[in-house]
Amino acid sequence: MKTKQLTGIILAGVTGLVMMGMVACDGDNTVTGSVLKSPNLVGADFDYERSLTGSGDYLNVKDLLKDKAFRNGFGFPNTGNEDLDMQEAANTFSNASAKLGRILFYDKRMSLNNTVACGSCHHQSLGFSDRMSVSVGFGGRTTHRNSMSINNPVTFNNLFWDSRAQSPMDLSLRPVFDHIEMGMESDEMLEKKLAATDYYGALFQEAFGSKEVTRRKVSLAITHFVSSMVSMNSKNDKVASGTAQFTAMEKMGRDLFFSDRAGCFNCHAGSNFSAPDQPGGLYSAPTVAGTANIGLDRTYTDNGKGNGKFRIPSLRNIELSAPYMHDGRFATLDAVIDHYSRGIQAHPHLDGLLKDNNGQPKRMNFSAEEKDALIAFLRTLTDVSFISEPKYSDPFAN
Repeated sequence: MKTKQLTGIILAGVTGLVMMGMVACDGDNTVTGSVLKSPNLVGADFDYERSLTGSGDYLNVKDLLKDKAFRNGFGFPNTGNEDLDMQEAANTFSNASAKLGRILFYDKRMSLNNTVACGSCHHQSLGFSDRMSVSVGFGGRTTHRNSMSINNPVTFNNLFWDSRAQSPMDLSLRPVFDHIEMGMESDEMLEKKLAATDYYGALFQEAFGSKEVTRRKVSLAITHFVSSMVSMNSKNDKVASGTAQFTAMEKMGRDLFFSDRAGCFNCHAGSNFSAPDQPGGLYSAPTVAGTANIGLDRTYTDNGKGNGKFRIPSLRNIELSAPYMHDGRFATLDAVIDHYSRGIQAHPHLDGLLKDNNGQPKRMNFSAEEKDALIAFLRTLTDVSFISEPKYSDPFAN
C-alpha cells in the first residue's frame, strides 16, 4: 500500500490497522500488529510536580524545569544563553499537561500505522528501556541503536547516544517523526490524527485551555511528562541521606568505583552518575558534548557523535536496562566490567582516562570478587519506587 493511501486511511479515523510489512514491536516487544485501545483515565489525576527522594523529601519538577530554562542549567537572563523552548515548558507545566503527556507517550496512534508508541521501546519495569539490542520501528525495520533508559532527563544537557538533543523539549518529537521509529510524516498529519481521536479534546482543553491540537502543545505535554520522570530514591540515595546503609560488598564496590585505580567516577559523575558535561566540565566541549570513545572497537561502523564517541549514560537503574552500549553488545553488567577490566581496544581517539602512562589501553584486571562488588554497588542505584510508580505507568494496559 502506498504511503499516500495509508495516510488517507489513518486520517479517516480507521483504527486497528494491521498491514503486511507494516508491523512493529508492541508492548511486549513482539513483532505483531496491535488492536488500539482507549486509555483508562479513572484515577489518572496524579501529582506530577513532586518526586520522592531518598531522604523522604520531595523534589519540585517545576523547579527542575526552570533550571533547564537556561541552556545547560547554567545560563542567566539577558546573557543570550536562554533556552526559550524550555522556558515555555517551565511556564506551562501543570499536572494536567503532564497527564496528557503520559497518554501521548503510551499512545500507538502517535505512529504512522498505529503500532508503536514511545512506551513500546521504553518500559517502566525496565527503567524505561526495552531489553533489546536494537528496537523495531513502525514498519518492522530495526533502529540503528539501543533504546536508552529514561530517568531524570530534565537534568541532562545532552540526550541520545550521539548527544544530538540538548533538552527534553528538543528530544520530545524526534522519534515520532523518525522514518524508522514512528514514521509520522508531517505536523498536519499528527495534529489531524489526534484531533480526530475522541478523548484528546478534553485532555488538551484541561492542559492548555483549548481543544486545539498543535505540534507545539504535543511537544510541551510530552516534555512535561518525561521531565517528571525523576528517579532519586534508590538505596544509594538513601545511604547518602543517612536513611540506609551499604552491605560490606556494596561498600567495597563503591570504594572501588570511586578509586583512582578504577576511575569510574571520572566519567560517571554527579548525582546521575553520568558525563560531567556542564559548562567547564570534563566533557563539556561542543565536539564532545558528554560523549567518549571507550575503546569498544578498533574500527567503528557507527561513529556516534564522531570518532567512535558515544554518550556517557547515567548509571541510575543500570541493573534494569540490559543489554548495554549503543549497539546492545553486552548482555550483562559482568560483560561490561570485563570490557573495562581487560577489553579496552586501542583507537586513535580513545578517551585519555582509559589510557595508561604509556598511552596504551588500561588493563584494570579486576578480580572476581572486585567485579561482584562493583555489580553489588551498581545495583544500589536501582530505584524500585520509580519503576512501580503509577503516574509513570501505561494507561492503555488495563
